[in-house]
Formats: sequence, C-alpha cells, structure tokens
Amino acid sequence: MAKVAGRFARVEPRATARVFVAGLLSDVERKNCWSLAEHCRHRRPDAMQRLLRSARWDADAVRDDLRDLVMERLGHPDGVLIVDETGFLKKGEHSAGVQRQYSGTAGRIENSQIGVFLAYASGRGRALIDRRLYLPRDSWCADGPRRTAAGIPEQAAFATKPNLARDMIAAALDAGIPARWVTGDEVYGQDPSLRAELEDRGTGYVLAVSCATRVCINDGRTPVRADTASAGLPGSAWQTRSAGAGAKGPRTYQWAWIALDGDGSRPQLLVRRNIATDERAFYLCFTPQPTPLSTLVRVAGVRWSIEECFQAAKGQVGLDHYQVRHFTSWHRHITLAMLALAVLAFLVAEATTTPTGPGHLPIDLTANEIRHLMNALIFDQPRSPAQVLHWSIWRRMHQGRARHSHYQRRLAT
Repeated sequence: MAKVAGRFARVEPRATARVFVAGLLSDVERKNCWSLAEHCRHRRPDAMQRLLRSARWDADAVRDDLRDLVMERLGHPDGVLIVDETGFLKKGEHSAGVQRQYSGTAGRIENSQIGVFLAYASGRGRALIDRRLYLPRDSWCADGPRRTAAGIPEQAAFATKPNLARDMIAAALDAGIPARWVTGDEVYGQDPSLRAELEDRGTGYVLAVSCATRVCINDGRTPVRADTASAGLPGSAWQTRSAGAGAKGPRTYQWAWIALDGDGSRPQLLVRRNIATDERAFYLCFTPQPTPLSTLVRVAGVRWSIEECFQAAKGQVGLDHYQVRHFTSWHRHITLAMLALAVLAFLVAEATTTPTGPGHLPIDLTANEIRHLMNALIFDQPRSPAQVLHWSIWRRMHQGRARHSHYQRRLAT
C-alpha cells in the first residue's frame, strides 16, 4: 500500500484504502462496503462508500502503480499479455453498462455488466493489470440522461471489446512491460485491426479464431476456411505436446502448424486437435523471429491463466462482490480488488520452491492457502459483543428505512 499511497490526496481515504484492501484479503463472505466496514471495526460504512464514490483519488494512477509492481515482481522477457472478458451478473437497470447480454460467466444471455481485462503471465506468476467496463452502444452510449445518472464521463465513447483490448495492450507495451507475446480468445483473434497493430509493433501473438476464418494457402493464392485447411493434414504433421498443467494433469493435445506464406511475414495457422474426440481449435500466430512449435503451444496454453485469475479474484478477493452503480465506483472497486489479488500473486511467487521429485510433498503455497494463513495469523481479531450488536442494529435500521421508502413510493404512484 505504500507504493500507491501518494495517489490519495488525503490521509483519511489513504487509510480507508488500506483497510479496504486488507478486508478484500480477509475471509469475510461478502466483500461489499457494509461487510468490509464491519470487519474493519468501522461504526458505519460511510468511509468505505466515500472511498469508492467521492473521495479524491485516481484509480487509473493506482492501476499504473499496480502494473509497475507486477513488472518488478513478475516481469520476464518472455512474458505474455492475455486479454479476456468476464461478466458480473446484476439486478436492475441502473448500474453503469448493465443490460441483457451474453455473459460467459453464466454461459447464457443475462442481465449483466461486462468487464474487459488484461492479465500478465510469466514463469514467476500471473496477475490482472488493467480493466475496462464495456458500455453498449445503444442502451448506454447514446442515452445521455442514463449516462449522467451513472456518472459516465463525456470522453467515454463507445468502443468494441477488441478496441478496449487494443487500448490496454498499447498502454502496457508503451509503459515498457516485458511481454513478447499477446494471446486471447476468438472475440479478439477475429479482429484484424488488433492483429495489424501487434504486427506493426513487432509483438508476437497467438490468437484464437473460429473454424470459419478464411486463410490463404499455396503462398497466399488460395483462400479457404481454417477447418478446410487442416482437414487434409497427414499424420506426420501432428505433434503431441502439452499446453501446460491443468487441474487433472497435463493438458495434452496434438498440434499442427500450417505455414500460410514462405517468409513468415504474415500470420500462420496453428491447429489444436483433441486426441480423444478429434475436436479442433484454431489460432492465428504472428512470430517476428523464427519460433519453434513448442513456444507457440506454450503461449496458447498460457491463455487459461486469465481464467484462473478471474476465478481467484472472484472467489478470494471479491472482484464481483461490489454493490455500486456508478462508473467511477466500479473502476475503483475493481482496481483495489486487482491490487489485493496481486498481493497474493507476489506472495505465491516468493513462496514457490523447486520440486524434489514425483513424490514432492507438500505442494507449494497457493493463493488460497496464503490468504488463509494471513487471516489466521494477522487479520483474525475477535470482535466484542457490543460491536456485533451495533452492526446488527445498524443493518436493520437501514433496511427498515429502505422498506419504508419503497412503501411510500408505491403508495404515491
């Protein structure tokens, strides 16, 4: 927290931010302003709510400090930038960016907000380093009164998810983050402008694309679908390689690399085949220098690191536990949650040991185990009965006022 202390104009929000992050690392079940204030021995949630809504501090500047910390602790020349989105299921229609839209979190169309995130992964660890709230064009960007009510600034124009990703990647590379590769799923791999910008920068990528993507074979003379290009590959073209360790062991697939031109100046097609089902996935790859297949397989496998970041961020530091509607409040909560997640990532990196063999026991400290130890040894301080009763009364008083207001509003209409 000392690294970001200078971003807060006054000592009060600086102190509140510190206990807010400590609360996110705690074992509190729901990490919203009410529960965090109770956990931190505050009498009311007002300070936490001011921190997210009206206190003077710049969440983007804190994000930049976080990115610098990640470079310092986890940076490596072969690092990979990973872009992906995640959904935040919501009720109502007043939260910034909310609408009925497809959410990968739910696996269907739901009333939700969508955040586009950038993660950094290296052999030392992984962490989220940037975020953008996706604002739908018609229901939000074109609705002036709705934008104003949700605190969306005038400069926040409509941008597609690939455009948001391109802005975050450019900011990270301009800041000097050591990343030789970029990877992402089909939403981002299908965007030609994102691929073109990475090629202009000389940054390699392994981006997933759909089976219907048109590629040119025979030295660029014959356009065909990606699945058609891979259909006639001989058995000798496939190599069995692991894309990294999974929850149940190595993620082993068969891989083939189809050169789309002779000099490698244009993207190449990487094909992944499931050994058991023959199901195939496709990636467009750009390699500024000659690169072995094993490296491309590694980068393709690293893409799952951001899913693990989302799982840890939501399950351990309350990334999706917020109860805010305001555009600024969303970015502030998400930034502090990313900072808390980075604390765990740094501690995991420092605690990693070298396995001594197949029977290496115990396993390395995980983020979940480190958070458990932090709570047991540092944060878990008993509360007095008076504190418990105070918060019980405060919650019920607030809920009573809210219920009375709802009844009065309905009676008036």
